[in-house]
Amino acid sequence: MDPSTPLIPKEDYAPAKTWSDVKEILSTESGESAELWAKASMIAFDAICQFGVSFMTIVFVGHIGEIELSAVSISLSVIGIFSFGFLLGMSSALETLCAQAFGAGEVNLLGVLMQRGWIVSLVSCLVFLPIYIFATPILRLLGESEEVAVSAGEFTLLTIPQLFSLAFIFPTTKFLIAQRKVEVMATIGFCALVLHVFMLWLFIIVFGWGTNGAALAFNITNWGTAISLIVYVVGWCNEGWSGLSSLAFKEMWVFVRLSIESAVMICLELWYMMSIIVLTGHLDNDVIAVDSLSICMNLNSVELMLFVGVNMAICMRVGNELGAGRPIAARYSVYVALFQSLLIGLVFMVAVIIARDHFAIMFTSSQVLQHAVSKLAYLLGITMVLNSVQQVLTGVVVGVLKQRPVAYINLVCYFIFGIPFGCFLGYKANLGVMGLWGGMIAGSALQTLCLMFVVYKIDWEKEVEEAKKRLPERSRNETTSENAIA
Repeated sequence: MDPSTPLIPKEDYAPAKTWSDVKEILSTESGESAELWAKASMIAFDAICQFGVSFMTIVFVGHIGEIELSAVSISLSVIGIFSFGFLLGMSSALETLCAQAFGAGEVNLLGVLMQRGWIVSLVSCLVFLPIYIFATPILRLLGESEEVAVSAGEFTLLTIPQLFSLAFIFPTTKFLIAQRKVEVMATIGFCALVLHVFMLWLFIIVFGWGTNGAALAFNITNWGTAISLIVYVVGWCNEGWSGLSSLAFKEMWVFVRLSIESAVMICLELWYMMSIIVLTGHLDNDVIAVDSLSICMNLNSVELMLFVGVNMAICMRVGNELGAGRPIAARYSVYVALFQSLLIGLVFMVAVIIARDHFAIMFTSSQVLQHAVSKLAYLLGITMVLNSVQQVLTGVVVGVLKQRPVAYINLVCYFIFGIPFGCFLGYKANLGVMGLWGGMIAGSALQTLCLMFVVYKIDWEKEVEEAKKRLPERSRNETTSENAIA
């Protein structure tokens, strides 16, 4: 295929003026619903499988003991999410650039962008390495109990190999998502999850290796995923991959700047939710408080992965349409994603409230812990509704590369308003973990309103012109004429 050939139709939607026009746009066969969910479902399934690796690790460890559950939960949700969030954010700029390049027909540019993402992500892993090495003193500084801090630090050290696997997983998945090659991602993710559950059973239940076995399974699964994705790209993505190229080192600073802006935006959001685990550790009876909140956060993350799929799908959709010069289609895709995601979020909220006395059983047999989780179910339901809207809006702003203003919004809503308000309710008003979480939900709600305003103010025709500037005609000549390194 000629890489300059447009890969999606150039004809834009006509403005919707009648109910029939709206029904066509919402059509599950040929309209925006079909475009969105055909890919979002596969991306969401892959995201759920990826999250399932951490989720199942915590499930298996939770049946070893409460201290082990707290240690592994804090390792994965505090130390792990710190680096995870930054690396995921760094790859968000790559997601936008690849989507716009694919929409404009610049397929050969994708491999170069992915390699650039590998380089930047590997350097970022080296920067985060000291956090893994000194996890125990960091957790002590954050106020965790000695027993939990030591156990979490030991587990974190053992998961250092997994950190470097992310440097390849994230850029490679963005490369595939931009080209809509999501079925293979979902297949690899599912196989990795099945293998991970088997290894957890083998290492923890059969061999009795405890948290050491959990860490070993965690490393093997993530590196297996990374290697499988790379093998698929090299062997079967000939249009986007033409070999290692020195072009990956060109225009590096522009790419790094965009990546850092994306990373800050994503990190502020992920670290915000991470901070509630840390703050909960300062409450009375902190083991029960942390464990009950961790169970809710893990269930919330399962639902969140669905909307992460929508996030990536809408980012891909917006990027593709802007790259192809279709501003109306980009705008309508946002409307459809917001409406349908909100409905799904409401369904999840109702389901959680109905099952509030039962869903903790999968994590623990402790009656005290199950009761504590049940009390948090209403806050979990509200959080799930916010997830449904928030992730769509975030995907849109990533699709148009507006990460910088959103980073400021996240800073103000989360860290200047949300956390202080949560601390007031949790500590001063003596509402405990419910107060902490309730105050932080208020911050999330404010951030969602601000994102709505940002998306409302987007000039879609102007964004089409901006997308053209990011993919100048010369890139086509550079990527085809430059000698690739085999």
